[in-house]
Amino acid sequence: MTTFPSVTGKELVSALAKAGFSVLRVKGSHHFLRHTDGRTTVVAVHAGESIGPGLLSKILRDCDLSREDIQKLL
Repeated sequence: MTTFPSVTGKELVSALAKAGFSVLRVKGSHHFLRHTDGRTTVVAVHAGESIGPGLLSKILRDCDLSREDIQKLL
């Protein structure tokens, strides 16, 4: 199992923006992102908290990205 550095919601939103996602709307701390090809996901942005490994896997699955892809964008 590879180790993956902890990533905050803000860092993940900026990395996904580099991958072509844009923030569609924000409701509370939840940022709804959409890609031009229709892929969507939700990222919770809480100050000082990192995204857990399970939630990160779910977000990457929604975005159809691998861990290697997101590491390059971070």
